[in-house]
Amino acid sequence: MQIEIILGIGIIVAAVGAFFAGIAYRKQVAEAQYGSAEQKARKIVDDAIKEGENIKKEARFEIKEEVFKTRNDAEKELKERRNEMQRLERRILQKEEAIDKKTESLEKKESQMNQKEQQLLEDKEKVDQLKQQHLTELEKISGLSSEQAKEYLLKLVEDDVKHEAAVMIKEIEQRAKEEANKRAREVLGIAIQKCAADHVAETTVSVVALPSDEMKGRIIGREGRNIRTLETLTGIDLIIDDTPEAVILSGFDPVRREVARIALEKLIVDGRIHPARIEEMVEKAKREVEQMIREEGENATFDTGVHGLHSELIRLLGKMKFRTSYGQNVLKHSIEVSLLSGLIAGEIGVDVRMAKRAGLLHDIGKAVDHEMEGSHISIGAELCRKHKESPIIINAVEAHHGDVEPTSLIAVIVQAADSISAARPGARRESLETYIQRLHKLEDIADQFKGVEKSFAIQAGREIRIMVLPDQTNDEETVLLARDVAKQIENELEYPGQIKVNVIRETRAIEYAK
Repeated sequence: MQIEIILGIGIIVAAVGAFFAGIAYRKQVAEAQYGSAEQKARKIVDDAIKEGENIKKEARFEIKEEVFKTRNDAEKELKERRNEMQRLERRILQKEEAIDKKTESLEKKESQMNQKEQQLLEDKEKVDQLKQQHLTELEKISGLSSEQAKEYLLKLVEDDVKHEAAVMIKEIEQRAKEEANKRAREVLGIAIQKCAADHVAETTVSVVALPSDEMKGRIIGREGRNIRTLETLTGIDLIIDDTPEAVILSGFDPVRREVARIALEKLIVDGRIHPARIEEMVEKAKREVEQMIREEGENATFDTGVHGLHSELIRLLGKMKFRTSYGQNVLKHSIEVSLLSGLIAGEIGVDVRMAKRAGLLHDIGKAVDHEMEGSHISIGAELCRKHKESPIIINAVEAHHGDVEPTSLIAVIVQAADSISAARPGARRESLETYIQRLHKLEDIADQFKGVEKSFAIQAGREIRIMVLPDQTNDEETVLLARDVAKQIENELEYPGQIKVNVIRETRAIEYAK
């Protein structure tokens, strides 16, 4: 029993000893591991410190390099800016010097101008003094002041003019009284006999005789330059065909046709036919036609006995020689109406002079109705107002087609005379007037476009030739202009066949050898 207890105690003691022995072993192992870990930790810390020092050194080196680079860049930029500032300062100094020089020059000029101005003022004062002295001397010599002398001269001139006007009026009235009864009795017979009188129906062609057929080639010129120049300058179409020793000028405007005819005849006589000579002859022909227009106007006033018209009205009367109305020559028609008006006025005891004057001017608007807006009646009335015609004449012009109520017997007389002149058989042709109006409309359509200098309807209205200003229209715009004109013609005109739109742009360079 005791043995078992002892054994049991021994086992317990052995177990306890083994337990404490295990604890002691574990403690040793743990102490050994702790020491190893502490050494590792200390090593890691040392390594980290070393690595941090290295990184710090590298960072310090990089920062130094960056600072050095930045400092160099800043110094370089600062140097460049200093150089730029120095250049700008030099330029400013140069400009200031130039401005100073200009200022000095301007001050000198201003001083010179002031001196000249002062000299001019002094000269003006001297001239005024001399003028006043001369006037004073003249007043002493004549015994009149300047105002009194003016009044005296004006009175003398006024008295002379009044006397001459009175004598002229008396002579005209005396002649009218002497002839009134005789011509008044003839008025009805004349009105009827006029039906059989000759009259001129204007055509649209003129024929120019040539000395030989060889002249045709010279008129055409090399590559057609002569005929093209003549057609361009006059707006008239030259027809050179198999007709022996003749050239046909075709155009609806008689003034242009007459200019072309005269120019061509001069060129044929002269023999030198080239573009420069053609241009010179056309200018001479235009002056001759202008002179002819004035002479025709003066002859019309002489034939009708109408005097005292304004020179512009006389010119417009002459221009009507080249104007037709339904095929009837407007100038001859106006002269006829003037004579008829005078005859009828004399028959019924109305002022013959006024009636003739109204009859002669009743269609004056037709001279420019293709150049101005409005009917020939309104244009004619405006022209008469502009040139100080009497209200009776203006009313006769406005009322001769019944657009305005007549306010005098003279207006009624002009209506009757106009009807007599126009109604006689063969006096007018409707088709020609319609044709002429269409050609005028064709040119008006072309002239309304920007950049157009002048236009000519040729080839009996089958072609419109347009001259453009080279400084306002370039080559590309001429194509668009031709298309626009063609579209406008299609929209506004009625015509058979087709119309060719020919736009010409010409540039000239002129210099003189001195």
